[in-house]
Amino acid sequence: MLKDEHIELRKSVEEFAREVVAPVIGDYYERGEFPYEIVRKMGAMGLFGLPVPEEYGGMGGDYFALCLALEELARVDSSVAITLEAAVSLGAMPLLRYGTAEQKERWLPKLASGERLGAFGLTEPGGGTDVPGGMRTTAVLDDGQWVINGSKAFITNSGTDITAFVAVAAITAGEGRRPEISTIIVPSDTPGLTVSKKYSKVGWSASDTRELSFTDCRVPEENLLGERGRGYSQFLRTLDEGRVAIAALSVGLAQGCIDESLRYARERTAFGRTIGGFQAIQFKIADMEARAHTARLAYYHAAERMLAGLPFKKEAAIAKLVSSNAAMDNARDATQIFGGYGFMNEFPVGRFYRDAKILEIGEGTSEVQRMLIARELGMDA
Repeated sequence: MLKDEHIELRKSVEEFAREVVAPVIGDYYERGEFPYEIVRKMGAMGLFGLPVPEEYGGMGGDYFALCLALEELARVDSSVAITLEAAVSLGAMPLLRYGTAEQKERWLPKLASGERLGAFGLTEPGGGTDVPGGMRTTAVLDDGQWVINGSKAFITNSGTDITAFVAVAAITAGEGRRPEISTIIVPSDTPGLTVSKKYSKVGWSASDTRELSFTDCRVPEENLLGERGRGYSQFLRTLDEGRVAIAALSVGLAQGCIDESLRYARERTAFGRTIGGFQAIQFKIADMEARAHTARLAYYHAAERMLAGLPFKKEAAIAKLVSSNAAMDNARDATQIFGGYGFMNEFPVGRFYRDAKILEIGEGTSEVQRMLIARELGMDA
């Protein structure tokens, strides 16, 4: 059962998504434009600071509160939801977990208010899932400064006008399959950091995703985030938490498909009756509801274990796998229910269909989730 504060938060975000986001997001999406005004209003609501302590300007809530907000936003649009998810899960949370007192005081207040966004640079153009083996970005200490060279790919929130920094994972010693990987904060205005133009993406068109390159990029030694050599293990923990958040976002998309399909089935007529009266449509929507309900329970369970301090790697992988599958399946069925209109971008289900596929890829592919689940069951060779 949800706590009263969680119920109130979910209701307020639901109203915000319906009244503020829904009427305008389609235009942003078609133009491929980052929704600064929506982000500003989200910041004013405190959404970027939900799990951030009050001493740093946050709301002092928990990670589950963030998940509920993501679900409600994604019922309307995933570009807005992923902007929030990446800003908090990948931008603020590593800083909160591993940053020094000085780093937190410098960056967290503006991240919590939504005035600035943080990004995390892990994936590389030739790496993908094989992060340690594919990493080529290096950072070398020289006269009290880290000198960074390399590139990163698919980095969310890395090139907006309000991006504050990118936390970059880089090889700081060693080579081969087991190099020493550390995380270093690179402010967005650092010379040597080049931000490419936005990717032309299939979905999430109103979010910011770019490739980054680093050429003799120098930052102070104290910009090291957490312990030297612990960057990859720190990010694995961040990924576990992020999978719960992506599961919540996926459930929101799956639920949005149900919302739109129910409305359309009650309005659209064929052969002298509303299409909701046909068993074929009823069964599709029933299956959609079952998927969303099951996926929601999965991410609730993973979040519960996480907040209780219990191991949750397996539960997070299950939640992410089940929820992303539900989102993809529901988007396909909703598009089928809408027929030709489902293929039009002006209808939300058209956007949902475009947005759903990445949920089976980002924060670890479905194949990786199955591998993690099997490993947690003791099946690792």
